Amino acid sequence: MKKFAELPEVLEVKDIQDFLGIGRSQAYQLVKSNSFHVVTVGRRILIPKDSFKNWFKGETITV
Repeated sequence: MKKFAELPEVLEVKDIQDFLGIGRSQAYQLVKSNSFHVVTVGRRILIPKDSFKNWFKGETITV
């Protein structure tokens, strides 16, 4: 498992999948759950590292 410092500033679904050690469909379900901020650019799904980090630590979303 990677450390947060090793993750890029903008994550993709694959990064979340690798970090959490979950399957592809689970990673997409998590992204669609609105648990953290997600930006869609065309077909790409991008997640700010800080938003994911806050979710992982159990902190609430602030928009």
